[in-house]
Amino acid sequence: MELKRPKAILFDWDNTLVNTWPVIHEALHKTFTELGREPWTLDMVKQRVARSMRDSFPLVFGENWQEAGEIYQRNFRSIHLERLQALPGAEATLAYLKTLPVYVAVVSNKKGINLRAEVQHIGWGPYFSKVVGADDTPRDKPFADPVHAALKDSNIQAGPDVWFIGDSYIDMECAHVTGCVPLWYGELPQEPLKHPFKKQFVTQKELIDFLKKAF
Repeated sequence: MELKRPKAILFDWDNTLVNTWPVIHEALHKTFTELGREPWTLDMVKQRVARSMRDSFPLVFGENWQEAGEIYQRNFRSIHLERLQALPGAEATLAYLKTLPVYVAVVSNKKGINLRAEVQHIGWGPYFSKVVGADDTPRDKPFADPVHAALKDSNIQAGPDVWFIGDSYIDMECAHVTGCVPLWYGELPQEPLKHPFKKQFVTQKELIDFLKKAF
């Protein structure tokens, strides 16, 4: 599929550039256990985790969601940096983009403070012009707020000149809300997506090969 060469590329973070499912699953498992709830399996976590904590935890934990959030954050922050793993080929993709005249940023539903700690820990800060996470804007993905924050000061407007690459339905919805080009990374979910994507990349190699053709 031919796509217009982008002026900007926005990446999701978790499981688009780094593998964090095992850490998220472990932290959630401990949270459910501490609260006397039946833990989710890894497959359940992959199917259900996409929205930010402030949007998802009230639906899962009800009125105790803030307590659950504190427990989750404690467990998550105790392991997330030491267990952080780049997806194979992800840094090569970012390094290649660094050589091109394209604006690159991260838009994630991970808490901004945790997100930036991970970006710094893995040494990828120089690859991104902006790193925007949950709670950094009044509303999180799929609302447009974090996309506009990521593009602020770039002189690039959200729209067809911007590719949005992510691995969840929230990313595709956010791309549609902002008029950006939705691109899916990874395997497709079992349930049909409400918002279609323009192209799927299963591996970083597929992505970087496509980028080389686009540029």
